[in-house]
Amino acid sequence: MKDILGIGRTRAYEYVKKVYEDKAPFRVIKVGNNYRIIKSSFDNWLDGSMQDIS
Repeated sequence: MKDILGIGRTRAYEYVKKVYEDKAPFRVIKVGNNYRIIKSSFDNWLDGSMQDIS
């Protein structure tokens, strides 16, 4: 994710935590102390974001 978005590791973790708390723009679940990104949800969000740029 950090490579796709072009951000550092710390910023990626901060963003994922924010997405988890906000419940948007894609799905994230928390398992213990770990955050898991639902790939299909992330891909759909990314595809939509890229269409907005075009």
